[in-house]
Amino acid sequence: MSRSVAVYCGSHTSVPRSYLDLADEVGAGIAARGWTLVWGGSAVSMMGSVARATKRGGSRTVGVIPRALVDLEVADPSADELIVVDTMRERKREMDDRADAFLALPGGLGTCEELFEVWTSRYLGMHTKPVVLLDPDDHWSGMLTWVRELHSRGFVNDVALNALTITRTADEALSVCA
Repeated sequence: MSRSVAVYCGSHTSVPRSYLDLADEVGAGIAARGWTLVWGGSAVSMMGSVARATKRGGSRTVGVIPRALVDLEVADPSADELIVVDTMRERKREMDDRADAFLALPGGLGTCEELFEVWTSRYLGMHTKPVVLLDPDDHWSGMLTWVRELHSRGFVNDVALNALTITRTADEALSVCA
């Protein structure tokens, strides 16, 4: 059975080149393993980079995009399967259902929100799929400091902290997804 990985990452076109390269490396790694990419369906920025690299490597891509974002995020017409849904909640549900693992790359508010939802559902026992954060350059350090502060104040338990695996390289992140 082929594995599928949901990748969450930025879609803003103003991100530094290093993040596009990281997304490309992740897509190439997904393809090298013969896995399917499940992603937000965009052809631009990091989303586009991860999808193009996955396809270049010969693997399948499944994009899920809300109708309202088809033009804004530039829906990827080269996706092997492009699912257009009505809401962000439907997008996340569709991605959750199709993924065997979740991988968050650097991103903004949307990436953060998607990460928190799958992370929370993992530590609450709603699924047992790996939840992985790829943080090669401390992009997420502020968020992680805040979460550790919540832990020290008793708002986050050890189970929750341990439900997220933090990695520094694409290869390490994909190994955890396996």
